[in-house]
Amino acid sequence: MEMSINTPALLFPAITLLMLAYTNRFLALATLIRSLHTKYKQVQEDHEIIKAQIKNLNKRLMLTKHMQGAGISSFFLCVLSMLFFYLENHVMAYSIFGLSLLFLLLSLALSLNEIYISTRALEIELKDMMEE
Repeated sequence: MEMSINTPALLFPAITLLMLAYTNRFLALATLIRSLHTKYKQVQEDHEIIKAQIKNLNKRLMLTKHMQGAGISSFFLCVLSMLFFYLENHVMAYSIFGLSLLFLLLSLALSLNEIYISTRALEIELKDMMEE
């Protein structure tokens, strides 16, 4: 299979859009954590539900951090692969591009896991409302 400097460049828009989505998730998590923190300080009776939500948000925050790290690593390796194509070192370019794809897959797998955990957070909310 023949590749050129253009092949890794094709991933640029995908990776940058993915990073934008991850950043939006992070900002939403930060907002949720801040509001739960305020609620925890103000309300004394719902601490168990809030603690469960905070535990869930902590897992999601950790996953988001790793998702972003894997996405950034993929982007970095994509650029490095392009550099090796430019330097006409095709063996390194192919290898690093393959590694870039692996990091992108890792990032997507972590994202899927974070989505499953976020649905559990919504189930906590629904459980609270159904008990009333």
